[in-house]
Amino acid sequence: MPEALQIASLILHCRPERLPAVKANLALLDGLEIYQESPQGKLILVLEAEREEQILDTLGQLQNLPGVLNAVLVYHEILHDDDDSNDAAAMTDRAIPCSPEETIDEPHPS
Repeated sequence: MPEALQIASLILHCRPERLPAVKANLALLDGLEIYQESPQGKLILVLEAEREEQILDTLGQLQNLPGVLNAVLVYHEILHDDDDSNDAAAMTDRAIPCSPEETIDEPHPS
């Protein structure tokens, strides 16, 4: 088992008509999971890797896939074996609560 686990979240935007082909290519990449998708060609991806370089290499591969308009890294965390961050309670303690006024479902006031 690696000493650290790299976890990254990415957003990928592709041409809607190329979505099936892009998803087929994504299935070939190790450690990559499609977390959510929209018919408009927007995907949220989760990537697990042992080294940071693997995340950067995968991001480069994503950006060069046919039909992909853009792919960006939006979150990155390193979990160490000796760290208690694998503990769900520890992660909850570190979470930043969202106030009721800041919910996603409500439009942002202008």
